[in-house]
Amino acid sequence: MTIADLCLLAAVVLTIGSIMPAKMDGKKEFDNANPRDPRFYTPGLRARALGAHMNGFESFPFFAAAVLLAEMRAAPQDTVNALAVGFILARILYVIFYLSDRPSLRSLVWMIAFFCNLAIFFSPVLAGH
Repeated sequence: MTIADLCLLAAVVLTIGSIMPAKMDGKKEFDNANPRDPRFYTPGLRARALGAHMNGFESFPFFAAAVLLAEMRAAPQDTVNALAVGFILARILYVIFYLSDRPSLRSLVWMIAFFCNLAIFFSPVLAGH
């Protein structure tokens, strides 16, 4: 198992964990029988946590495909690992900036994560594979 493979798991855990601040903020109001009730995710922290959570699901398929493709096509593993860690670090910052209502920084680290993903995806080509 590679570091990049472990980053796939980290991306899933981060996505699931990003909704926790909303549930903790409204633990008395949260209805586990109706967890997707849009009224619970009112503007503010809960809405931002939901946004970060949903964006994690949106970004994961490309990240997973890029890592698997790069590894299947024998891209340099150290490069894939480093870029995957960069992606995860950027995504952690993304969630932090999303929750703390810092949209400009959030957009900046989103772009960094996206460029890490592009670099992983094209790493087999860049390595001549």
